Amino acid sequence: MKILNIRTFKAFQSRNYALFFGGQLVSRIGMWMQRTAVVWMVYSMTQSTFMLGLTVFAEQFPSFLFSLLGGVVADRYNRYKVLMITQIISAVQAILLTVLVFTEHYAIWQILSLSVLLGIVNAFDIPARQPLVHDIIKKKEDLPNAIALNSTLNNLARLIGPSLSGIVLTQFGAGNCFLLNAISFVAVIISLMLMKLPPYKPTLTKKKITTDLKEGIMYLKNTPKISIIILMLSLLCLLVVPYNTLLPVYAKIIFKGNAATFGYINSFIGLGAVTAAIFLASLKSSANLQKILFINTLILGVSLMIFSHLNIFPIAMAIAIICGFGTMSLIPICNTILQLEADEAMRGRVISFFAMAAFGMIPIGSLFIGMVSKYIGAPNSLLIQGIIALIIAFSFYLFYKRRKKNKKIVIPIQTEETDIINNQI
Repeated sequence: MKILNIRTFKAFQSRNYALFFGGQLVSRIGMWMQRTAVVWMVYSMTQSTFMLGLTVFAEQFPSFLFSLLGGVVADRYNRYKVLMITQIISAVQAILLTVLVFTEHYAIWQILSLSVLLGIVNAFDIPARQPLVHDIIKKKEDLPNAIALNSTLNNLARLIGPSLSGIVLTQFGAGNCFLLNAISFVAVIISLMLMKLPPYKPTLTKKKITTDLKEGIMYLKNTPKISIIILMLSLLCLLVVPYNTLLPVYAKIIFKGNAATFGYINSFIGLGAVTAAIFLASLKSSANLQKILFINTLILGVSLMIFSHLNIFPIAMAIAIICGFGTMSLIPICNTILQLEADEAMRGRVISFFAMAAFGMIPIGSLFIGMVSKYIGAPNSLLIQGIIALIIAFSFYLFYKRRKKNKKIVIPIQTEETDIINNQI
């Protein structure tokens, strides 16, 4: 079976999507450079795993708090304009980080405060950016392929960004990582300005925001195939996925390396993520997403258990690829189901629930894991997280088995080869 073929890139026939993809790729690489640099700076300044968890918490928990509001905004207003505003504010945030570091007048609280600002912006950015793909794709039959390419985009950024960040951190310092991220937003803004979109048609009736929020919650409650996926994602993001919070400890203490080592670890995980995106995009129409979720959660759990106590760098990086494959295949599968199953009028709010599951649970989990690892150590923390992943996998397997009479969720596609996956947040 051919993994890649001409169908894999058919969404690029849409001029708007090609512009969107190019701008987002540059920007996401910059984002991963900044994220890697922030985490490394905080750990280098504090040597505290708790502060590592707090750093992730500061950036992502605000997205949890404002996600529902961001979903309502995405459904009520012009998503294109919302996205343009969030990109400009994100660029300003990167510029402020750059100025702080270059002037050498920075403290932990300032870095965390700017992370909080970015988290608030992301709460509005994600519900607008992801559904915008539906608006900019020229041929709606190419939509699954566009979603697949979005996943590849984010995973490529995760592969390239940390590696570049590690090199720049080591040779030129964190300030240059932040500067490059700020510059990367120029590509996004230009690509958005070059798009040619049909005139925006505002919603004729505007209900109260609280009414929209209640409708979103009721829709989730009455749509089990969506709510079940969000529940599983929430548990994984709370208890398992935040293992990457402890990666600086492995880079500096266990592998006795530096910022470049930290970047390499993230990049090997990113390589696994890219592999996962290609694998999922190649699935046939008969593929069962429930089965894939179960198997890949098992893969993640076992690989974390093996990685946890490894101290041989080359072998650990091979396992890191598997960890990345497991982690980054779970989130896109969940995202894909939500994007394709949700009604158009509810899509922004459904994606906001998705963002809550990820951006809400990951920071809480990061904070918790940072605290726990302070007492039991990073290796034991990862070992326990691997075991928890296995428990979650088997629990949901039993749950789905009881619901076997219900219609199974399969990957809906338009062609013989599946080109479907959603982008990671």
